[in-house]
Amino acid sequence: MTELPNHPFHLSDVASIGLTRARLRTLVESGVVRRVLRGVYCRSDPKDCVELRAQAAALVLPPDVVICDRSAARLWGVDCFDYAEHEFLPDLEVVAIGGKDRSRRGELLSGKRDLRDDEICEIEGVRVTTPLRTACDLACLRGRNAALAIYDAFRREHGLTCVDFERMLFRFRGRRGVKQARELAPYAVAASESPGESWTRMTIIDAGLQAPEPQVWVYVPGIGWVRLDLAYEYLRIAIEYDGEEHHSSDADRRHDEERREALRRAGWIVIVVRKGDFTGVSSDRWLTELREALAERVPAYQRRYSRGEAWDPRVR
Repeated sequence: MTELPNHPFHLSDVASIGLTRARLRTLVESGVVRRVLRGVYCRSDPKDCVELRAQAAALVLPPDVVICDRSAARLWGVDCFDYAEHEFLPDLEVVAIGGKDRSRRGELLSGKRDLRDDEICEIEGVRVTTPLRTACDLACLRGRNAALAIYDAFRREHGLTCVDFERMLFRFRGRRGVKQARELAPYAVAASESPGESWTRMTIIDAGLQAPEPQVWVYVPGIGWVRLDLAYEYLRIAIEYDGEEHHSSDADRRHDEERREALRRAGWIVIVVRKGDFTGVSSDRWLTELREALAERVPAYQRRYSRGEAWDPRVR
């Protein structure tokens, strides 16, 4: 039996790997081979993913078409997909450059964009927008919570800075969404470790409150050093994001509860935010709890003298 390659192959390459087109059709019908894109096939055992689709696209797309946006982010190790999209991947996102018309391939989500040469690079032969360009494009296209999470992730994974974002956005003048992208760039931090932590921080900022510090280490009697997702350290207020991916077992949940109880015994106010707590009554609940905690703790940290304004985390 012919040894099938481990990578996508084009219809024109079937003879070189020892197949006929009739044999290829038989393999597709039997489920041994699947079509990735029109004219591009691969073995059925590799999981469908952006990386595989990008390799397939590299075989059929002209050099003036570049992978962009969420597809590019995934290739750079930053996951911007919604929960359900991990099971049913959206179409690969691409843009035509140099004034060319967008791709007419039905299996691609295609558009047009003005990209400079230094905003494009290659990953294993696949042309893709650079990390900086990808982050700024998505910060214009996504909602505020997601945009900040994207900035944070690209800072963490690729060492980008707020200054990098601001310099790139200078040439985005007039583009839809650029006002939001510019506004959020200074809030990006590399320390945020999950989208949920970024969403929590963005919600706090949008509520008019001072942003808490991410990933704060504190010593707690009885259990030692612990790391808090978000905290006003000197006010002893912690905001913890409970993500489903980090609490998959009863043991994980018990550990978190024991840790939080130890923090409360040590004088900390601990506020827990969960996945569904970013809209409506749910967000009002924990934001009210946070405002009350700040109102309780801030007076002890006001300046004694009237010389200048006191720092108040309730106002940014």
